[in-house]
Amino acid sequence: MNFEEKVTAVSPKYHGAIIDVENQTVTLPNGDTAHRDVVHHAAAVAMLAITESGKAIFEEQWRAPVGKVTFEIPAGKLDDRDKDDPKTAAIRELNEETRYAAKDIHKVCGFYTSVGFTDEYMTLYVATGLTPVTTKLPQDVDENIVLHEYTLAEAQEMIADGTFDDQKTIMAVYYWQLLTAGLVTPEA
Repeated sequence: MNFEEKVTAVSPKYHGAIIDVENQTVTLPNGDTAHRDVVHHAAAVAMLAITESGKAIFEEQWRAPVGKVTFEIPAGKLDDRDKDDPKTAAIRELNEETRYAAKDIHKVCGFYTSVGFTDEYMTLYVATGLTPVTTKLPQDVDENIVLHEYTLAEAQEMIADGTFDDQKTIMAVYYWQLLTAGLVTPEA
């Protein structure tokens, strides 16, 4: 069955620093016309950063879209410094947000964050062999982050009690569980 929709018109609605929004007029496979609101967002990265003591680093920060403090793994969007390379962005973001460098950083997977309305594509990495950086990159001016280190058991409990409610973080913790059990191996 053909599911592809043909875009017949695009109407830009908003251009911002982080997102662009457009309304697309599409022709459905059956010939009907529909409209799609689409949010364009830069590609992003997230890192499950595991310390030598076997804990992972999580960030506590305010998130305006949900109006509350969240706990998340370190993450950020690709920018011009990264030259479209997610791994370069992951290394940079790890430095900026945690002040660590990783001896080993391996891709876990890539995924669209919310296919119903945005084209944002995120690549998840696992970072190990962490050491404090000697050259600290500047943090974004609007980032107010408090770092925490939790064990796998603590992180699992924080999912169960609703403290962790961010999808990339929950995905990373479940991957960590599989990694710890020896059921997965990071890509090179």
